[in-house]
Amino acid sequence: MSRTLFDKVWDSHVVQNIENGPDVLFIDRHLVHEVTSPVAFLGLKNRGIKVLYPKRTFATADHNTPTRNQHLPVKDKLSANQLKALEENAKAHGVSYWGLGHEKNGIVHVIGPENGITVPGATIVCGDSHTSTHGAFGAIAFGIGTSEVEMVLSTQCIMQPKPKSMRISVNGELNQAVTPKDVALYIISKLTTSGATGYFVEYAGDVFKNMSMEGRMTVCNLSIEMGARGGMIAPDTTTFEYIMGREFTPKGKDWEKAMAYWDTLKTDTDAVFDKEISFDARDIEPMITFGTNPGMGIGIQSGIPTAKAIESGAATYQKSLAYMNFNEGEAMIGKPIDFVFLGSCTNGRIEDFRAFASIIKGRKKAENVTAWLVPGSHKVEEAIRNEGILDILHESGFELREPGCSACLAMNDDKIPAGKYAVSTSNRNFEGRQGPGARTLLASPLVAAAAAVTGKVTDPRELMELQEV
Repeated sequence: MSRTLFDKVWDSHVVQNIENGPDVLFIDRHLVHEVTSPVAFLGLKNRGIKVLYPKRTFATADHNTPTRNQHLPVKDKLSANQLKALEENAKAHGVSYWGLGHEKNGIVHVIGPENGITVPGATIVCGDSHTSTHGAFGAIAFGIGTSEVEMVLSTQCIMQPKPKSMRISVNGELNQAVTPKDVALYIISKLTTSGATGYFVEYAGDVFKNMSMEGRMTVCNLSIEMGARGGMIAPDTTTFEYIMGREFTPKGKDWEKAMAYWDTLKTDTDAVFDKEISFDARDIEPMITFGTNPGMGIGIQSGIPTAKAIESGAATYQKSLAYMNFNEGEAMIGKPIDFVFLGSCTNGRIEDFRAFASIIKGRKKAENVTAWLVPGSHKVEEAIRNEGILDILHESGFELREPGCSACLAMNDDKIPAGKYAVSTSNRNFEGRQGPGARTLLASPLVAAAAAVTGKVTDPRELMELQEV
């Protein structure tokens, strides 16, 4: 029987089918961080058991970490306690731990791929919703809760109902300045934040085939923002070239054996999905959000929609606009901004910093803008230095911070003040997500860079055209 990519990976990991219930799924890789793991490890301690497969578990510190002076003790007591607990738990159970100062430290969904922990055909979980990032490699990856973290630590399995399947195809050639982030925000704006609920999404078509691995990770990262359980893209030459030779990928004959399997990881030609959706790449423009969920996005040259033009309730819509202090019909272009955040597991990779640098080169940071530029890992930070991007940042008046989740969420020192506007390359713009009262405009690194040097929402194509003159 013909099967989808998702079916092939899922079915190969089922330990037991429970009649009229969930599947017991074996987990190949378990990623943990300091926020969702302490209670899970405490559960193991209370039951007197150890982590079943320590070598399949990898721990890093990222959510609560400061992005300046990481060599100093963490000031926030809660954060310091969580970081200490993760270090002690990892040591007690023989789990790899990459804490502050470690050369492999960084955001959990950045360090997994760059160290070869993430491979095609694997099942990967983490106590973090954006674990869907790893699906870019043809893996099944999804976020889990604290009780499930304990389940995986103790059994290397998890009980999950099998999601339905959806294929989203985008074909054609992308317009100028349209990045993978824009593709994802466009899809979410069309499907809404609940449009893929109950589904595992496979992305297909010209646009994703031509996309870099970093771009694919951005798209899969945002799958969760349209309600999907996860997203994935079939592995291909681009995938294999990216992971070859990384520390935890197979070597020698093991690589050849793995490749023989990975080459089979594609949806059969006549496989049937529960739902199919297609988009034309030419319809996608640089995007920006105007409201309080990732589905409230528009092309940057468009006006804010009226309540009548959308399907959600008018009262909820007006509440969102009131929080943002925006009005129906207003243009987003030209709106003043206060902060720019480049980073997160969505856009904290070297490709994102290259894009940002391409816009700011030869320009100066706007005086009214505070910019937080945060690499996703120490390896990204090293690449920024080696490629000369750091020099471009400094010449334009920007500072590079140290790795961490930073201003993606208000769990560390990097919080946007109440009432201030932040153009952010992260993944969520909920009320208070970046700090109590903060107003978040989600966008790509190109749009963020344009805002950083102009002090307002600016179409990056305008600056790109000036550079060409």
